[in-house]
Amino acid sequence: MLNKLLPFETNTWAFVLSSLLITFVGGILLYVILFYVLRSLFRKFERDIALVTLNVSAYPALATFVLGVLKLTFESLPSGAVIDSFENIITAGIIISISYWIVQVFIEVFIYYLKQYTQQTEAMWDDVLLPLLEAVAPVVIYLIAAFLVLRSFGVDLTGIWVALGGATFVIGFAAQGILANFFSGVVLLIDTPFQFGDVLRLEDGSIAILRKIGVRVTQLYVPDKHYNIYIPNSNLQSQNIINLSRPTAYYHHSSQVEVLVKYDMYEAKQMIVKIILSHPDTLGDIDKKLEIIDDYYQIDELTEQQKIGKLRLIAEQEVNYKLEEIQIGLETLVVTLQFAEKGGLTQDEINNVQQEYKDILALIGLEAIAEAQNNRTIFNLQEIRVQDSLIELVREWYRIWIRDPNLLDNDSYMISEEWERKLNLIKRRSQRLYQKISNPQTEETRIDDYVMELNKWVRERFKEPRQKWQEPQVLIKGTNHSDDGITYAEFKLNFFVDDIKLENGRRGDRVSSQIYQEVLQYLKSKSVNDINIA
Repeated sequence: MLNKLLPFETNTWAFVLSSLLITFVGGILLYVILFYVLRSLFRKFERDIALVTLNVSAYPALATFVLGVLKLTFESLPSGAVIDSFENIITAGIIISISYWIVQVFIEVFIYYLKQYTQQTEAMWDDVLLPLLEAVAPVVIYLIAAFLVLRSFGVDLTGIWVALGGATFVIGFAAQGILANFFSGVVLLIDTPFQFGDVLRLEDGSIAILRKIGVRVTQLYVPDKHYNIYIPNSNLQSQNIINLSRPTAYYHHSSQVEVLVKYDMYEAKQMIVKIILSHPDTLGDIDKKLEIIDDYYQIDELTEQQKIGKLRLIAEQEVNYKLEEIQIGLETLVVTLQFAEKGGLTQDEINNVQQEYKDILALIGLEAIAEAQNNRTIFNLQEIRVQDSLIELVREWYRIWIRDPNLLDNDSYMISEEWERKLNLIKRRSQRLYQKISNPQTEETRIDDYVMELNKWVRERFKEPRQKWQEPQVLIKGTNHSDDGITYAEFKLNFFVDDIKLENGRRGDRVSSQIYQEVLQYLKSKSVNDINIA
């Protein structure tokens, strides 16, 4: 009997030793591939996503390989209490290793690079949901792994699932208010009526700046009182809120001035219009503003403001001219495409379209650079340092803007960040259109639509041109009589301030105060007394 068992035991131990040898050799080979071969190869890539993925995957992959081979070895052995215990431990190790691997790839690769991508988008939901996903997903993965580990040891999970289901029901019922706020917050983020930094008028008439939409509450800043308020998301969702920053950040300001009727009403009206128009922070035709900007606001405290404001208007005018040139180029390209695509694009027509678009890209400040990747040529757009390109003109404009002496410290950061984000967006959108134009065979009948889409975005989302309705208005509303029998003409002043978000939402108040001050100064210089400011 012993003689019959010995060959079997000998074969078993030979199999175990050969499996351990394969594990050892395979582990060393895999280690060399992961830590030397692939790492040296991935370091040559321009983007580090492959290298980062390798770094977070190397040890978990090595551990999973070793444990996997050991599991196959123990599964081939005769069943026994000791062998089954070792097999369960190895299974638990594989589950833990794979779950750790998934979590690391999820956080260090997926979430990290998705955050970089979403920083360049115009959506707001990703700024809140991504941190939430980053916190919740690993917990869920580890919980699933824990249940699988318990199951591998033969633990009966029926009672745990029943208890968990009952606890979930009780917790859900007790926390229904929290859940209502959570789902209201998700709705606000997905179907968002505002973005971070927008100035809102609440139902009670107070002005607040949106700081953050959280999981349960929304944080608002009240500039008049200099404090934060926290409103449950469900309450905020049910309110009628006026977004003063949409569709643009231009803020309409309305006020009244009363002047003695003995004064020339026409002259007073024209004078007030010029005073409003000459203020650098109000909207209006830039050519008109530059013509009269030096005629008013001679008060010493406003000298630096006027100087910077004039330079800013000149820089903005250059940006507007360049945008008009780009939009004309895109409109011309649409006509070319619509004419050429009727019978299908020939190679000569494709080359002509590509050259037209390259000319437009040069106006933006971009150039197509050929790069060899995987034995094929890929064209990527890169910035070119041209002084009169749109990118350089925009940067020159906002660099002058942030020198405004009235801006707060966070305003300078907000202005530069906003315009750099827009520049990144126009580069990305131009890159996508270039890829379609470079390979038009699959969508040759739709390229004109993509060009029109880019043109619409530039006109409406990149920088809205100044419109006629933004011009300042001064209206005579009627007359009022004081107790001493003096009659005043009532003027209503309507004008737009360039950006309501600046100066903690108080930019409009400051501009209005300076306009009042200049109106008084001018009227006093004309020897008109008893002026009543309403």
